[in-house]
Amino acid sequence: MAYSRLSMRKIFEVLRLSVADGRSHREIARAIIASPTTVGEILRRAKLAGLTYPLPSGLSEAAVEALLYPPSAPSRALRPEPDWAGVHRELRRKGVTLDLLWQEYKGEHPDGYQYSSFCDHYRAWAGRLSVSLRQTHVPGEKLFVDYAGPTVPVTDPLTGEIRQAAVFVAVLGASNYTYCDATWSQTLPDWTASHVRAFEFFGGVPALLVPDNLKSGVNKACHYDPELNPSYRDLAVHYATAVLPARPYRPKDKAKVEAGVLLVERWVLARLRHQRFFSLGELNRHIAELMLALNRRPFKKLPGSRESAFTDLDRPALRPLPETRYEFAEWKVATVGIDYHVEFDHHYYSVPYRFARQKVDVRATRTTVELFHRGSRIASHLRSALRGRHTTVDAHMTPAHQAVQGWNAPRLMDWAGRIGPHVKAVIEHVLHQRRHPQQGYRSCLGILRLSRTYGESRLEAACARAIDINALSYGSLKSILKHGLDIKHLTAPAQTSLPLEHANVRGPHYYH
Repeated sequence: MAYSRLSMRKIFEVLRLSVADGRSHREIARAIIASPTTVGEILRRAKLAGLTYPLPSGLSEAAVEALLYPPSAPSRALRPEPDWAGVHRELRRKGVTLDLLWQEYKGEHPDGYQYSSFCDHYRAWAGRLSVSLRQTHVPGEKLFVDYAGPTVPVTDPLTGEIRQAAVFVAVLGASNYTYCDATWSQTLPDWTASHVRAFEFFGGVPALLVPDNLKSGVNKACHYDPELNPSYRDLAVHYATAVLPARPYRPKDKAKVEAGVLLVERWVLARLRHQRFFSLGELNRHIAELMLALNRRPFKKLPGSRESAFTDLDRPALRPLPETRYEFAEWKVATVGIDYHVEFDHHYYSVPYRFARQKVDVRATRTTVELFHRGSRIASHLRSALRGRHTTVDAHMTPAHQAVQGWNAPRLMDWAGRIGPHVKAVIEHVLHQRRHPQQGYRSCLGILRLSRTYGESRLEAACARAIDINALSYGSLKSILKHGLDIKHLTAPAQTSLPLEHANVRGPHYYH
C-alpha cells in the first residue's frame, strides 16, 4: 500500500503529540483532523515497530513507512466501519430508521455488518456521546485565539489613505488573561507573528492552541495540504505546542475566546472609536494601555483579577519559550522543471538533476529557500529578489551538461529547425543567453510548444518579427501571437541569424 507525503506528516505529528506531549487519542485526532481509531492504529503499529519520538537520526520517511507498514500476506479485510455520526444525524430525519440506513450501508458495502451487529455497534457508539458539561480548564493548557469582528481605521499621515487594521485576541483558559494586538491583515504572516508576540507577552507557551477554523491556521481548501496549514504547524513544532482547532458549529469549543473578543470590543475598541490613529504602532500602544487596565480589573464575583489569576494559575504552568524566536516560513508544493530548477516567487532555484519532474516541498523564509523531497532536504539557497533569474549550484547539474530527463540542447535545436530558420535562431539565442544551457530549456520548451496552439507557420512568422524588433523571449512571442502581430507585413528584411556577443557564449561546436 502506498502512502502520501501528507500521511507521513500525520504519523510524525501523532508520535510527537502522544510521546512528547502526552495527548489523548481524541485530542490528537482533532489536532490532525482524523478519527481516534486512526490515531490508535498508528500508535499500535509504532509500538510493534519499536518506534518512539524523537525518531532516530538518519531514519528517512521511506524507512519509517516500511517499519510501520511492512508487506504482509493477504488477510481477511476488516468490515468497513459506517459513519456513525452520519447515521446518528440521519436518524433525526422523519421516516428514517436503522433498518433503512443498514440497507443503504449494505448496498455500498456488501461485506459489511449484518443488521444486528450494525444496531449493536450504533448503540454502543451513541452511548459514548458525552452530555453537555461546563468546561474546566487546566492551568497552562489552552490558549484560545481568534480575530475580533470590527476593524480599526488607521490614516496614512502622508496620503490621507485609510486602512482597516484587524484585531487579534488570545485568551488563556484558566485565568482568562487576555492579549490583544492590531495587524494590517489576517493573512498567515500576521497570524503567526501575533502568536509569537502573544507567547512573549505571556512569558511562556501553552500546551494547546485552540483557533477557530480560520484559513490562516486551518486551510481546508488547499489542494495539497487540506488540513493544518504547514506554516502554522511549523510554529507549533518550534514552540513545542499542539494545535487543536475548534470543531465547526461547536461554539462551546471556543467559548473563552468568544467572550474575550466580546470583552475586547466593549472595553478596548468601543473606547477607541472616537480617536484617530496615524500608524499601527500608535494604535497598538493605546490597545496595550487599555489591555493592562482590563487584565487588572477586579472580577465581579470572584476574588482577584485576570492578572492575579494568571500569576497564580497559568504563569507557573506555561512551558518556557525556546531560545530562538520563530521565523516565519512559507510552504509551497512545486514540480521541478526539466531544467532541474524550481520556481518560487518568480525566481528559479536548482536541485540535483535526478529530481527533475518530481514534486518537492519548498520552504522559504525571509533569507533562505529550502527544498525537500519526501521529508529530506535536497537543496538550500539564499533567497533572491531577482525576477526571472536563476540560482544554480554547479554540483546539481549533470556531468558535462548532458541530457536532463531526455531533453538537451541538440534535441531542442532539431525541433526548432524542423519548424523554420527563424525559430531555430531564436532558440539558439535563448540557449546562449544563459550561463548554463539548461537554464534556457524551460523557455525554449515554452516557445516551441506555442506551435501546438498557433501552428508552426505562425510561430515561424512570430519569430521573424521578434528578431526584427529584438524581443526574443517567450513572453514577447506569446504576445505577438496573441495579438496577431505575426500576420502583419514586415517592412524590413528578416534576420535568420543573431549576433551572439556574450561572455559565456560557447559557439556551435558546444552542442555536438
